[in-house]
Amino acid sequence: MAKTGTTTQGLRAAIERSGYYPALVAEAVEAAVGGERVLSYLVHQETTFDSNEVRRHVTVLVLTGTRFIVSHTDEQAADGTSPSPYATTSTESVKLDRISSVVLSRVVANPESYTPGTLPREVVLTIGWGAVNRLDLEPAACGDPNCEADHGYTGSSTADDLSLRVSEAGDGPDTVRQTLAFAQALSEATTDTAR
Repeated sequence: MAKTGTTTQGLRAAIERSGYYPALVAEAVEAAVGGERVLSYLVHQETTFDSNEVRRHVTVLVLTGTRFIVSHTDEQAADGTSPSPYATTSTESVKLDRISSVVLSRVVANPESYTPGTLPREVVLTIGWGAVNRLDLEPAACGDPNCEADHGYTGSSTADDLSLRVSEAGDGPDTVRQTLAFAQALSEATTDTAR
């Protein structure tokens, strides 16, 4: 379930509608937002399967005039550190000028007959601000198939601080639309800070 909008009251209502520890999630998000005006937000709840357990988690993305705020809450089963189930919630506040990339990948069916405005069947929103980078390395080689020299390594570094996947089949068409709207608002806000 994802919700997007532009008001603090709307953000609180979307968190409550998600039904996922709304008091805990709202308190964490509202503390991070503080007195700033909410320009856009996205609330995305996801259920995953971990061995024999069903686990839920929620991600809340908030755009203010100066910051991008990401909050993530997970539930945990009882374990060696806690005799009862518990939840962990964290928030990160990033200045807009720190955001280095906003990547929106769209998956569309039958691309040969694509009509502008048609909803993608899936989108992946990846946002990078330099906190986490993924490094993919592989042995370097030359064009000589008989060469046995060590050419070192080659690779790429990718900003991968947050990646959020939503699909029409799993999350519904409204969720896909809302993710597109949030991605556009964030992308426009990061362009504004470059001026």
